[in-house]
Amino acid sequence: MVDLVLLLISLGVILLGAEVFTNGVEWLGKKLNLGEGAVGSILAAVGTALPESMIPVVAILLGGGHVGEEVGIGAILGAPFMLSTLAFFITGVAVIAYRGRRPDFPRMRLNTVIMGRDLRFFLLVYAIAILAALLKTHLWKQIVAFFLAIAYFTYAYLTVTQESGNNEEEELHPLYFARRSEDPSLGLVVLQVLVALGLIIGGARIFVRGVEHLSSLLGVPAFVLSLIIAPIATELPEKFNSIIWIGKGKDTLALGNITGAMVFQSSLLPALGITMTSWDLTPGAMISAALAILSAGMVFWQIRRKKYLTPYTLMSGGAFYMVFVILVFSGIIR
Repeated sequence: MVDLVLLLISLGVILLGAEVFTNGVEWLGKKLNLGEGAVGSILAAVGTALPESMIPVVAILLGGGHVGEEVGIGAILGAPFMLSTLAFFITGVAVIAYRGRRPDFPRMRLNTVIMGRDLRFFLLVYAIAILAALLKTHLWKQIVAFFLAIAYFTYAYLTVTQESGNNEEEELHPLYFARRSEDPSLGLVVLQVLVALGLIIGGARIFVRGVEHLSSLLGVPAFVLSLIIAPIATELPEKFNSIIWIGKGKDTLALGNITGAMVFQSSLLPALGITMTSWDLTPGAMISAALAILSAGMVFWQIRRKKYLTPYTLMSGGAFYMVFVILVFSGIIR
């Protein structure tokens, strides 16, 4: 009962932090004169990816031995898996829930060029990161890790430079930390973003502890636990932020928040894992990666071929997630 109460409290803290964060990051994008895609794919994505990014870092550096490495690799692979399946599904559901506000439903109000770029980067770098597990020599794995890091910084540079100065003027809600100011200072905007991140990280930590304690009763192995349970908790910030933006009709921000995090967590975090572990992936890890690539590939296909996206394609990600869960609890994946 205590664990359940803590979970509910942590969800409230994360939701509050997400609302304050989205407000702050929109103002930060305006202050830095960044385009909508850069705000969603870089600022929001990396910022809200910080909680789950700390799990593999701590697990690998401080976890100790094989178990720490197992948890670290599970957390690294769990993040892009969760984003490309469950996060897509929840975003699609949110679009349908707000369909009354959308005269062009089911088509989403999406910059398909931005989304296509994000997904193209994700599909490329994540596939390379997974295939690196098949390499036999440590040197070649390090070369792949270096390539993944360079690929992300190239992506970030292209995202910012291609859209800087193209931010459309729009009505923003007052900054929560300066409700009476029409033009709050950059320092105050940054302070609000940092406080919001603190709320998100704090809430996520409480949620992780509660979920891990409850899930221990199931006797789930460390790798599977970290791949499924930990990302459910630490990916919640992305989901809440995206739902908030979907409700405001800002679909590019909402999906950019997810796809930008997918690029970040399929490049820099695997680069860390390849560098600091043996990067020997189990069949279960390979299956999770394949499902993530298939789910993202379906979204990319519709954007590329149809030049638009519908929530129903996003919701198909839920089916890929359920396939993995069924395989886990049926004992096929251990």
